[in-house]
Amino acid sequence: MKERYALMWSGGKDSALALQRARATGIDVQRLITFFDAATGRVRFHATRVDMIQEQADAIGLELRTIATSWPEMEARLAHELALLRSEGFAGVVFGDIHLADVRAWYEERVTAAGLHHVEPLWAEGPAQLVREFVESGGRAVITCVELSRLDASWLGRIVDEQFIEQIGGTGIDPCGENGEYHSFAFNGPMFRQPVQWRRGETRSESGFCQLDLVSGTPG
Repeated sequence: MKERYALMWSGGKDSALALQRARATGIDVQRLITFFDAATGRVRFHATRVDMIQEQADAIGLELRTIATSWPEMEARLAHELALLRSEGFAGVVFGDIHLADVRAWYEERVTAAGLHHVEPLWAEGPAQLVREFVESGGRAVITCVELSRLDASWLGRIVDEQFIEQIGGTGIDPCGENGEYHSFAFNGPMFRQPVQWRRGETRSESGFCQLDLVSGTPG
């Protein structure tokens, strides 16, 4: 029997590309796992509502596990989820990290301690090449959060496409937003059976970030 893997899913373009890459190498991803902020009902930083994450999973055709937590509870909830994966016979967990060594190390230590393989399909590759690969393979995403010291609010709602590659390259920031400059919501590409329908909701600002809410439905 082929080994089963889960994938840590934020809903953004890097998660989507990690899923695409994992599948291309024969890794059998059977579950998406999303931790979200219990107080807001949204994925931390990405600002994506849990119901929109579910729409992504439905469009991909994978089971989704959503775990509500606060930041102080995160480590304990993660340990519980990893133990559950191990007990259910999963072999490992796939992540979409690129070059943040401290973030990778934090997760890798806990994943391997749970007896699971830690897989990083995008690790140490050039961010500009990765965002181009996402777009050229047919992937599309929408910008849902920006750090205002790096990008202004006009970037919210922009589509990650060929034009975006050139635009983001001229800003001087990490093209993938790996340092938190921006976050996205993937809605189309080879990892989806059909596109996720979304439209713009309200815009919010807090703690130096500006966030765009997405709601289900065809853009008006």
